[in-house]
Amino acid sequence: MITQFFSNPTALRHLHVDPLCSYIAGYAVRLSEEGYATATAREHIRLIAALSDWLDRRRLGADDVSEQTIARFLKYRRRRGQVRRGDAAALRAFLTMMREVGATPALAPAVDASEIDRIEQRFARHLAEERGLAPATLRNYLPTARHFLSERFGRGPLKIEVLSPKDVSRFILRHAPAMSPRRAQLVATALRSFLRFLYRHGDTATDLAASVPAVADWRLSHLPKYLEAAQVESLLRHCDQSHPTCQRDYAVLLLMGRLGLRAGEVVAMRLDDLDWEAGELMVRGKGARRERLPLPRDIGEALASYLRHTRPDCATRQVFVRMKAPRRGFASSVAICSIVRRALKRAGLNPWFKGAHLLRHSLATQMLRQGASLAEIGEVLRHRLPNTTQIYAKVDHRLLRALAQPWPGDVP
Repeated sequence: MITQFFSNPTALRHLHVDPLCSYIAGYAVRLSEEGYATATAREHIRLIAALSDWLDRRRLGADDVSEQTIARFLKYRRRRGQVRRGDAAALRAFLTMMREVGATPALAPAVDASEIDRIEQRFARHLAEERGLAPATLRNYLPTARHFLSERFGRGPLKIEVLSPKDVSRFILRHAPAMSPRRAQLVATALRSFLRFLYRHGDTATDLAASVPAVADWRLSHLPKYLEAAQVESLLRHCDQSHPTCQRDYAVLLLMGRLGLRAGEVVAMRLDDLDWEAGELMVRGKGARRERLPLPRDIGEALASYLRHTRPDCATRQVFVRMKAPRRGFASSVAICSIVRRALKRAGLNPWFKGAHLLRHSLATQMLRQGASLAEIGEVLRHRLPNTTQIYAKVDHRLLRALAQPWPGDVP
């Protein structure tokens, strides 16, 4: 595979430098699989050859490659004015490959013996093993617990038993004003969960969860953000089907605009989820749920065109992947939000809310105006609770007018 990038025998000889020469070919294969351009791949391979030569002159072996070794090598190259943009990322990718094949010892987990770290680890195990919460929930809850303890005890000893209701309420009242209502609610929920954990495991004598102040953000107190039907069509129309990236984005926007998929569901979609014979799509929804939806003709055609003509060759089974190297599946919902923002800009639309949920809200609003019931909308959007769908009742102004009472003093 390395000859795909280097055909000159002299250049090839320069790459065969111990101790990394036997791994450079594998790295070349990975660069090819991830869709790197030939010129970029050559630079990365030369960089690894330079690292190998640097290791050899210092009598270091392949098993000595680590983050610290890479930092020393980059420092050496920087003094000589040889560092290029992307070198650090290329070296990290090579180190990852070396660990995967067992040539370099795996990264030892960081051992932090601080009291806060120990209690945070206990809380994490409680959330994951006893309550069965998803990793995303842990990422939201753990920082709040750490922040609360760090503020209360600072660098001093961790005396959990002295926590009081005043400590709890002060923490929320100090930070909530600087947050959005939803964020403040999340912090309050995380803190309640942490305080219940402390009580149930005997760290505190009383349950302090009741001391967490409620954050005012009443359900259904706001209007859903949505686009009008004509704006959604304009959004789709401005995707240039002759451009590969726009072709991919068009399929993404259709899935959210026609089927109401969430951003995370689009990211998680895999090639095996598409049942072309049955005309169905399996959706990997919230809480590890799996649901089958019919695959409308326009969405099926957009997906087929993207998969046949546009999707880069790569090892991942995710449907939607990066168009530039490294060619991998989307890492998170952030990529979907970026697609929506770009599409809005192309169509000349500037709504206040520009997140991926905009199209899901727009679908629900359009269905309601066409006569669909809230129960039908909830079924299409796959809401677990009927109350979740109630917010869309607010956008039907015709029905709401019939319920409105006349203002006192109005002349009929």
